Order: sequence, then C-alpha cells, then structure tokens
Amino acid sequence: MSNCTNNLTDDQFMTTAIDAIQTEIAALALLTEQIDDRFVQACKIILACKGRVVVTGMGKSGLIGRKIAATFASTGTPAFFMHPGEAGHGDLGMLVKGDVLLAISNSGESDEIKTLLPVVKRLGIPLISISRDKRGMLPRAADIILTLGKSQEACPLNLAPTSSTTATLALGDALAVALVHARNFTSEDFALSHPAGALGRQLLTRVEDLMHSNVDNLPLVNQKAPLQDALFTMSAGRLGMTVVIDDEQKVVGVFTDGDLRRGLEKRIDLATPIQDVMSTNPRQVSKSMRASDALSVMNENAISQLLVIDEKEHLEAIITVHDLLQAGVK
Repeated sequence: MSNCTNNLTDDQFMTTAIDAIQTEIAALALLTEQIDDRFVQACKIILACKGRVVVTGMGKSGLIGRKIAATFASTGTPAFFMHPGEAGHGDLGMLVKGDVLLAISNSGESDEIKTLLPVVKRLGIPLISISRDKRGMLPRAADIILTLGKSQEACPLNLAPTSSTTATLALGDALAVALVHARNFTSEDFALSHPAGALGRQLLTRVEDLMHSNVDNLPLVNQKAPLQDALFTMSAGRLGMTVVIDDEQKVVGVFTDGDLRRGLEKRIDLATPIQDVMSTNPRQVSKSMRASDALSVMNENAISQLLVIDEKEHLEAIITVHDLLQAGVK
C-alpha cells in the first residue's frame, strides 16, 4: 500500500492539474475527429424511436450513462438508465420493442453488457455502442458504432477512466444537443421537464397564476369621486393604489401612492375629484403573459402594479411586484 507522504510542491500540484486538463482537452479534440456519418445515423435512429432510449454501462461508464440518460430526458428525448448487472437478473424487462439501446463500454468488452446482447438481438432493438474503437464484442454487435478515439487517460498510470469518461460525456451531450435542434425543442418544452426549479417557474408561471382576480375585492373608484373616497378605497385594497373607472365601469386611470405624494406637494384637498389627480393610460398586460415578462415591464417602467383589463376595458385583475417576488419570479 502506498504511503500518504506529500512529495509535491505547490507549483507541482498546479502543474499536474493543468497537465490533466490538457490531456482531457486532447481527448476531446480527438473525439471531434470521430464525428462522421455514424453520428448522423445514430441521431436518426433515436429520432425514429417510438419508445425510449435505454442507456446502459458498467462502472464509470454507467455513471456517465446515467448523466447522458438524464440529459436526454430533460431535452425532449425520453430516456432512462438501466444497470447492466441488474438487467441480467430481471431489469431487462425494462427494455421493450420500440426502444433503442445505447450501450457504453470503453474497451467494448463489458461482460455484463455481453450477457444482454442475445436478448437485445432477439427483440430486434437497435443497438448504438460507444467505445474507444471498433474492436470488442460490443461494437461488433452494434448497429451503429460510435467511437471516442484512442486517447491517453489523464491518470498518470493511464488506468483510471478520466479522459475517456470526459469524452463519453461530451459525446452524449453532442447527441442530446443535435436532437434538441432536430426536434425544435423550445425553452417552454424544457420548462415542462423542470417545473420545480427556478427556470420552470420563470418559464411556466403566467400572470393569471398570481394575479388578484376577485373583482369584488379590487380597489375601484369612480372618476368623479373625491380624493377622500379614493384614499379609503386604496387603504382597504392594500395594494398601494386604486383603479379609476367611469360610469360604464371602463378603466380610465389609476391613483397610486406616488400620485398622492405629488398631489400633496400641490396642496390638493380631500374634495378634489380623483380624475384631476389620477394617472391616465395605466400599464396593462395580458393574463397569459409570462410572469417574468410582467416583472420586466414593471422594472422598465419603475412601477409596482400592472392591470389586467378585459376586452370591454373593464378591470379583470391586478398583479403586483410583491406577488411576483413572493412566487420566486425573477
């Protein structure tokens, strides 16, 4: 067993780190030379798949395979990871006709995957392999052989999977990205796979999900009403504003805390008709607008509320910056 004595200087630590990264960069450069018609055919097979892309691999290849499957699943290609060892003891039932199998083995000689191949062939499932080169039982059995190239591992013993796993992950990402383009996968599609995250909230949350829409409780005042009535309405509504309407219930303006401050500077009295001190042409948005876009409108115009007005110009709802920030919209 090796001892734990540190015989490296600080500079040597940094040098070994840079050497490892440069070795992996060289592996990625070698990988780019492997992208040819085989890659195109692999993409076409996956696009034509009626089922799922099932990714398998043993050891470090399996860990990379899990990430590749997760990336596929979150970018519009239904996929999951199947452990090849467990597959030989029942989990192979996960694989059905209509699926595509993406098998990863750097050497191409994984015993666990070898055991599965007769069943895969019997089911008529397309097999795409990822390995160092075209030698080995796995690539020989595959319909499409994707190769990484014979790169040097960053491990000084040239044993631990380092450069090879980096290249495998990059190749999986390349497949996923190509499929994103081919499927015209959008940010909205991506959000549907990530509803619990910040991105999901940003892309999926609409104004109608957060707006105050109980019309009976919205702060409304007629344009002929005195300022005193508007202040009572504003206080009761607790939104820092009141919406001003005409006799036909159409929105004609708003009165906010800012309007009140400006009015006090002009020494207006409580009997002043609200139409004389209100702000006209209030900002409004559609209830179907993204909440994040509504927040942008508020920030750009230095306001804290937006109106949602229906086709009859009647007030339908109000949304405030506090509603958006409380919901985690950014």
